[in-house]
Amino acid sequence: MASDPTLASNPAPERIRALIVDDDRTLREGCASVLRAEGIIVEVTGRGEEAIQMIKRSRFDIMLVDVYLEPVSGIDVLKAVMETAPSTLVVLMTGNPSVDSSIEAMRIGAWDYLPKPYSGIQLQLLVGRAAHAVTARRARELSPDEALALRADGSLLVGTSTAFRNALELARKAAPTNASVMLVGETGTGKEVIAQYIHHHSRRSKKRLVPINCAAIPEQLLESEMFGHRKGAFTGADREKMGLLELANGGTLFLDELSEMSMALQTKMLRVLQDGIVRRVGSEEEDAIVDVRFVSATNRDPRDAIRNKQLREDLYYRLNVVQVAIPPLRERVEDIPLLANHFLRVFWGRHRSAKDPIPSFSDDTLEFLSSRPWRGNVRELQNFVEHVTILAQPGAKVQIHHLPLDQEVDLGVASSGLGILSTSEAYHVAKEQVLATFEKNYVTRLVARASGNMSRAARLASVDRTTLYRLLERHGFRRDFSESGAASELPSDAPPGAENGQSPPSEILPA
Repeated sequence: MASDPTLASNPAPERIRALIVDDDRTLREGCASVLRAEGIIVEVTGRGEEAIQMIKRSRFDIMLVDVYLEPVSGIDVLKAVMETAPSTLVVLMTGNPSVDSSIEAMRIGAWDYLPKPYSGIQLQLLVGRAAHAVTARRARELSPDEALALRADGSLLVGTSTAFRNALELARKAAPTNASVMLVGETGTGKEVIAQYIHHHSRRSKKRLVPINCAAIPEQLLESEMFGHRKGAFTGADREKMGLLELANGGTLFLDELSEMSMALQTKMLRVLQDGIVRRVGSEEEDAIVDVRFVSATNRDPRDAIRNKQLREDLYYRLNVVQVAIPPLRERVEDIPLLANHFLRVFWGRHRSAKDPIPSFSDDTLEFLSSRPWRGNVRELQNFVEHVTILAQPGAKVQIHHLPLDQEVDLGVASSGLGILSTSEAYHVAKEQVLATFEKNYVTRLVARASGNMSRAARLASVDRTTLYRLLERHGFRRDFSESGAASELPSDAPPGAENGQSPPSEILPA
């Protein structure tokens, strides 16, 4: 591919900015706390006239405005926003909602209505949808290549490892179809990034990608959010509401943490997958027929979830037409320097002055980062590098001793790759354990650094290939198929390369 978005690195877009306009200080500050917890930059005011001046001075992506303000009402503020900054999403809040006022607000340009009193969950869900709409709008304003793989936090798909490229290639092939895709990978590996990649490469890219995290919403609210509800369906349902399935009509619905959805709701989802019929909560009839493409994700083996009665087998087969396994970061070690440098540039642009020269990681630091386990995967590395960026000096080299390591990790031991030394074993036993750990870590990282090329790995280690193969076999690695597809069939005691001049296999994989 001539221009590959997976290798691009652009500055992250600015964080989402919100303005809350409410004369009730308690509600105003409570609402601001919820939004700040979502990573949104928030400003507040209790007066409509001040809000109008603020939108003339600054740009806001989202506004939450109380309708009943005096002397300048929320409707007046809405009209001023539509004249000054029509791209701003305005949510009107009121304790006395009515059909007439809702219609009038929507006609003027309000994005949604939030009836008072509202819960923190209701506010989070509404703001989450608004934030997604803002991100989608920003993506549309970028060039096509930039928008393809852009996610909410601005990071792009970055990686050259074979495992990651294979996953991305499978996603690329599935994207133009209408097939349901299931993404399987540990938390933090980037499942939502791949979901966005699939949607932006699909024939539905001009329609909405609607994400929903099945683990983040209480069960009793999840059904209402997904299917919508009729007025009076339950306490607090004071108006009819469209669900996310209807919102995603013609586009893509991303079901994150699928196995956290209740079995009863999974049963109801099957009906939508079979015939597209949506029945809102509290409804006795078919409310809508939708055409939705499903992309789902789970951080556990779906087969285990089926055995543990956490996932319906029939739902699994309908959603798992194409399965994309996203490798954990420890299986794509060669991508860690790329990702670290990318995040350093992104967060420097976000947190520091454009006039300050960007720092860089020393080779030793990149080597050390590549040796870390990163149990939180790309997300952990991203947060780690953001912390480093805040502490780094402009134009300086980031050395190992500059890194914000956990207190329980000894820097000398960690940087040597030996791990924590055991003192409960005899000296010779402990020594053998440390050497075995060092050898296994070393050859694993060595082969990853050489992208599976044994000749190159041997040159990097300054050993011959026979020695390298013996080290690999000693630590449970097996020979895989060669590039030609023919398997190596040497006796277990034969040295590598002994077969009539045949080249050794090109890759070594863990057994």
